[in-house]
Amino acid sequence: MKNQFKESLTTDELKEYDLSWFRGEIMVVDDLQKFNRVLPLINKEKVLGFDTETRPSFRKGHRNKVSLIQLASNNHAFLFRINKIGLPDGLTKILADPGILKAGVAINDDIRVLGRIRRFEPAGFVDLQKYVRDFGIQSSGLKKLSAIVLGFRISKRQQVTDWEAEELTEAQQVYAATDAWVCREIYKKLTSIN
Repeated sequence: MKNQFKESLTTDELKEYDLSWFRGEIMVVDDLQKFNRVLPLINKEKVLGFDTETRPSFRKGHRNKVSLIQLASNNHAFLFRINKIGLPDGLTKILADPGILKAGVAINDDIRVLGRIRRFEPAGFVDLQKYVRDFGIQSSGLKKLSAIVLGFRISKRQQVTDWEAEELTEAQQVYAATDAWVCREIYKKLTSIN
């Protein structure tokens, strides 16, 4: 059962998959009032997709701070604009809660950078790059993982856009929501097989 997935995909094979994206409700959280409204929704979840976005830097050796943290359930994606609200207590509690599983790709860098903004003890994280190896999957990028495990590809077109713009475009919001949601869906699909 565990070897039902392809090990990897070529770029040409990836193009054969249909494009898909998150179709639930996207909530942009850019002030503390909105944060306090969405917090109870998130705390009810047991499994979330996790990702972050950082404004790209085109200077060698320079890395910008995290601009956005994305957490997604099946029907909701929460986009926390860290550049506007910081890292509130309620959010660090979620990131440190072992009872709320947070699935993401290459999360160690994200956690380290977030720890520089505010110290917290991360718990409940699953790095899909490591997790998929148990299923014989060698690819580790989210784009290929979504095709291999879920049977569709996702767009990465918005990846290097300005995540600190005054307003996030609809395309940015859908991209950010999709990245977190797909992490959750990959984890859920793999755990249903295991």
